[in-house]
Amino acid sequence: MNKILIIITCLTASYSTINAQSWKFLRNEFSFGLGATTFLGDLGGANREASRNIVGIRDFDFNATRPAFNIGYRRYFSPYISGKAGFTFGQVSADDANTEDVFRKNRNLNFKSPIAELAIQFEYFPFREYFGHLYRSNGVVGKRVNHLSPYLFAGIGAFWYNPKGRYNNGWEKLRPLQTEDVSYGSFSMSFPLGMGLKYAIDKQWSIGLEVGVRYTLTDYVDDVSTVYVDKSNADAKTQFLANPSEIPEQASWTIPGQQRGSSTENDSFTFAILSINYKLLKGRLNLPKF
Repeated sequence: MNKILIIITCLTASYSTINAQSWKFLRNEFSFGLGATTFLGDLGGANREASRNIVGIRDFDFNATRPAFNIGYRRYFSPYISGKAGFTFGQVSADDANTEDVFRKNRNLNFKSPIAELAIQFEYFPFREYFGHLYRSNGVVGKRVNHLSPYLFAGIGAFWYNPKGRYNNGWEKLRPLQTEDVSYGSFSMSFPLGMGLKYAIDKQWSIGLEVGVRYTLTDYVDDVSTVYVDKSNADAKTQFLANPSEIPEQASWTIPGQQRGSSTENDSFTFAILSINYKLLKGRLNLPKF
């Protein structure tokens, strides 16, 4: 009888220990997501002074929201800490015609640009994420676990962009035109910062929602940053895309040397992604029942 009790005790202890360490068997996760992106920069926005950081979400312009998708790989270092490498593709855009701000309305600039970002982010789960029991058992007595897992993240990445402006019912690449007599590249660094929420369907499948802002090291995602320059000797296309203002009585606002954008802050953009996630189970898929 004593031997049976010892065996049962050992099995129970082993079972509890293994399930307590279940995250080690489920530490690799793949995700696929769809969502939206919006731009926070010099152009467009709401009927207020432009702002391009997370506080400036009040400058949000729904008309400029565009679709995005993401694929990623997550690695858990503990039940509370993970790292994720992801690729996100979307398009950002803005149009001064969408705002009633007098200065921006008169400026009449617009742009769109693809964004292709490769980034690494580190994630912190304040509450232990649900990993489930490794064994397919019923009625196991144990600590109740919340299937909802909020988390915070921060990271670093790089992205490609290529701004274009509307001209004659088409779109023209703005970088080669040097509308502000400035040369800039097609790549820049990004710094993701945000929060997410995951809901575990079972120990391997979950759905998630992640919202984050991308701070950048460039102010030319929208091709606008400093002052108007003299383009009187350029071709008609360049002249128009550098200064498409259509209000003659306010022409003095757009002469060379006047403010075209603001270089005090770099451009930012946001991603909101709804994802489905799948954890790979390390070892045998068909574990014994009790």
